Amino acid sequence: MTIRIGKVSYWHVHAWDYTRQAQEHPDTAITAVWDDNEVRGREAAEQLGVPYYAKLDEMLANPDIDAVIVDAPTDRHEDIITAAANAGKHIFTEKVLAPTVEEAERILKEIKRNEVKLTVSLPRLNDGYTLAIQDILKQGLLGQITYVRVRLSHNGAIAGWLPEHFYNLQQCAGGALIDLGCHPMYLTRLFLGQEITGVSANFGYITGKEVEDNAAVSLYTASGAIGIVEAGFVNSHSPFSIEVHGTEGTLMYGTPDETLLIRSNREQLGEAWHERSTGNRRESAFEQWVQHIQKDTQADENVSIALELTRLMEAANRSAKEGRVVQPVQLGE
Repeated sequence: MTIRIGKVSYWHVHAWDYTRQAQEHPDTAITAVWDDNEVRGREAAEQLGVPYYAKLDEMLANPDIDAVIVDAPTDRHEDIITAAANAGKHIFTEKVLAPTVEEAERILKEIKRNEVKLTVSLPRLNDGYTLAIQDILKQGLLGQITYVRVRLSHNGAIAGWLPEHFYNLQQCAGGALIDLGCHPMYLTRLFLGQEITGVSANFGYITGKEVEDNAAVSLYTASGAIGIVEAGFVNSHSPFSIEVHGTEGTLMYGTPDETLLIRSNREQLGEAWHERSTGNRRESAFEQWVQHIQKDTQADENVSIALELTRLMEAANRSAKEGRVVQPVQLGE
């Protein structure tokens, strides 16, 4: 049966991307729109040929809606996602799940209580290079991991193509780090494969916005391994790049070409760098969400990574504000 989806807000820059995914999937359809910006919401609903709801609770009360895609402001995630869960709707949402661990844990409590399916869009977990790097690490070709660096930047704040509300601290709970930096953050944590014991963040405000447009974060571990997360809205021609270093080798991706290179003492390949295939990407987060609804399964790994992402983002924001290394809050506190 077709999963009938209510689209909750077109605030986020990726809202139409997820709309297209829903339109293109054979088992899903957008059947309603709510947006607190009535002009934006009505325009989207008209374009899609579906009803516009001026009140969210009225859309959530519709028994003909099975699920929602939430692209609302980050500071409204808890209220909106909790309301959707209490209405029995499955939920797909853009990162981050919430600005704080306390909010995220309250959301997950309601998700569990209402037995609905939640998936958070963490798209780079599913890309071929991520899967290939995980395989290399699983084989132990780099030895003990000592250093991970992931960078993602664009020129949105200097080229003027980011929407103005992306610089609203209240709505976004941050700037370049919480938006773009989410991807380097969850990838760095994934490749480190260790608990983060300390976080130190440095924010820059090159364009004078209310939120940071340049950010670098150091993640510390008990083993001495270090992770570096970099993000910015003020960088032209800055390639997405990954470095993973270990006691027995190093791998690099995107410096600057989209190739994966490795050099390892544990491979009998001489002293040169060698290219590794990045293979195929796996199903998108949206496709995984649909499968969880259809098969009555849970996105446990996705939700766990999303919760850890919120934990590290909250620590980074606190570190930048207080000017010191902070320890991420413990889950369940």
